[in-house]
Amino acid sequence: MIKLALTKGRIEKKALDLLEQCGYDISPVREKGRKLVFSCGSLEIILAKAPDVITYVQSGVCDAGIVGRDTIMEQGGSFYELLDLGFGKCRFALAGIAGTDFYGGYSHKTVATKYPNIARRFLDSKNAECEIVKIEGSVELAPILELADAIVDIVETGATLRENGLVPIEDVAQVSARLIVNPASMKLHKTELTDFINRCERELECRV
Repeated sequence: MIKLALTKGRIEKKALDLLEQCGYDISPVREKGRKLVFSCGSLEIILAKAPDVITYVQSGVCDAGIVGRDTIMEQGGSFYELLDLGFGKCRFALAGIAGTDFYGGYSHKTVATKYPNIARRFLDSKNAECEIVKIEGSVELAPILELADAIVDIVETGATLRENGLVPIEDVAQVSARLIVNPASMKLHKTELTDFINRCERELECRV
């Protein structure tokens, strides 16, 4: 049995659709109630928050995981990133108050974000010396309250930015859901994991 950690929330439904189309009976998860661990034939599915999916796979308590590329970029870890699953697509963007010039002038700039590591790498690549402030809630508030000059955040449609008077300045990275695998599990359960990966690949190829 393969232990698969699956990110709850935005990615969950599309991941379950993929697994079902790959031939797995995921009906126990569809009727989950408050349970978090489900036996689905040759799969044991564990529902977890995105950062915990990486922790469980990296530690080896789960063989594989489905998690957003955004979490991988921010958290990192020791695992194989094997497949771009093609759903959960969005982008990281640098955004600021409409009508302002973030890169202009010589004043010290501050950037608010939930993803300080991603923001730091991006700003360093631009040779932009900025202070980064970590925000846990709605980062759009930071420029409105003049805590920050700009934000780095996930953008899907851009509606939330527009409604708060913000505009994208520059794209940082494109992200989507990824399949990650524990290196030791790949050796210990090579046959089972190879079959699982091949099923996913075939289904993804059918969608192209």
